[in-house]
Amino acid sequence: MKNSQRSLSELPKMSVASKVERAVLEASRRFSMPCPGLESQLKHENFILGSSTMDQVKGVLTLQGDALTQADINLKLAKSSQVLHFQFRDDKQWKLQQIQDAWNHVSQAIQMLNSRDETYNFKTGAEVIKLVDAVMLQLTRARGRLTTPASMTLTELGTSGLMQMFTPPMPGDIMVNFYINLSKLCLTVYQLHVLPPNTNKNFKPAGSSVLHNPGVMFDYKNNRFEVSQVHKVECVVPWLNDTLLFFTICLQLCQQLKDKISIFSSIWKYRPL
Repeated sequence: MKNSQRSLSELPKMSVASKVERAVLEASRRFSMPCPGLESQLKHENFILGSSTMDQVKGVLTLQGDALTQADINLKLAKSSQVLHFQFRDDKQWKLQQIQDAWNHVSQAIQMLNSRDETYNFKTGAEVIKLVDAVMLQLTRARGRLTTPASMTLTELGTSGLMQMFTPPMPGDIMVNFYINLSKLCLTVYQLHVLPPNTNKNFKPAGSSVLHNPGVMFDYKNNRFEVSQVHKVECVVPWLNDTLLFFTICLQLCQQLKDKISIFSSIWKYRPL
């Protein structure tokens, strides 16, 4: 009898398979995400922003699931020692799309694992490996959304709506950006100055990047700007750290399951009939 005709119900019980499902569920539980109709019950978490190398920017961010519901930022201007204070308007909150996307990928992985009845018997090793590969793809994409912030131009950042979130209104020579990098919630503040009209010859607009350096030039609102200073502060979000750890565990278990099935399949392939 060929291997393709043998049911995988003949395989010895593989605890790795159940471990995969449990690990994916544990990863999903680490996300502090709202259940439909229970959004108001989701806890608010406050995080203090800081840096070991600079004190120009300080602040507190309030995270609720995948949304920043409040940001309280103090920016000290180097030249004048003036401290500017900004916070989110009461009617505004900022969605962190990276968290939402990662959650969506994990949810898809769970749906794949639950797509078959408990009594279903996989008929071939290839059928199991196909499912495991699909689950691994979703988990890899989920991890990638947390480990790889989106690149964007400063013009795109300026038109993203984030600058309109604050009260008092953000000055025209300041831009901010929030993003997730691994287990950290990051805030970048750009201080800008307007370039005079006679800079056309040397004007070189920059492309997309996660973090833009001083000297970068760009067009925005009929003006040309150059970045004069960049300040980055961050804070660790513990449940994001736990989530990334479970992603690693899940992917390792998936690979173990694939290896186990491949070995078992090769034994049947070369077994005399």
